[in-house]
Amino acid sequence: MYDPTVARLTYRALLGRRRALILGALPLLLIVISVAVRALSGADDQTAADVLGGFAIATMVPIIGVIAGTGAIGPEIDDGSVVYLLAKPLKRPAIIFTKLIVAIAVTMVFSAVPTLIAGLILNGNGQQIAVAYTVAALVASIAYSALFLLLGTVSRHAVVFGLVYALVWEALFGSLVPGARTLSVQQWALAVAHKVAGGDLVTSDVGLTTAVVLLVAVTVLATWYAGQKLRSLKLAGEE
Repeated sequence: MYDPTVARLTYRALLGRRRALILGALPLLLIVISVAVRALSGADDQTAADVLGGFAIATMVPIIGVIAGTGAIGPEIDDGSVVYLLAKPLKRPAIIFTKLIVAIAVTMVFSAVPTLIAGLILNGNGQQIAVAYTVAALVASIAYSALFLLLGTVSRHAVVFGLVYALVWEALFGSLVPGARTLSVQQWALAVAHKVAGGDLVTSDVGLTTAVVLLVAVTVLATWYAGQKLRSLKLAGEE
């Protein structure tokens, strides 16, 4: 199910000079903010939770997920070069699975690692805050990558739709409409983080069991459907 050649080409596309600069901008900003907050207010657990939850998990992780998930396949579909990939003797689910693994890896590196560093800077992992939010970033990276890879497969406007989901649905409606939080990857990831940290500094509106089931279901279904859509692209090209 994993093809090294497809993976290498996908890594090259995602980590090109311009895209790498975009991917690195938010993590760098998070670390700069963390250094400034620590210098100004010292080590404070609540402040650390606010910065990591409000910026890292709510903004940085989903945006990086959009860039990596859609970028893993969207540009190939847009410029037509996916035809050459489909002409290879590769199973379509294997192509999607490989690209998903690459998108997950890139999202984790550019989101979970900076989250851990920022947490250590902010309060030295007091009350497991840094580790808890790092776990949330890791878990969210998987679901976001699958969702946005699917968007990149089905739409030419995947980046726009991905940003609408990440910044409007999760950040805006998720904070204003209680029912919307149940359908939020961010809240699912925070439920896992709450289990890691314990206490009240990391909270979620979704129970742990529900969150894990939804995370697995969304990841599996999005990956499966992306494989089906890629297969239909081949059939359309043949017709």
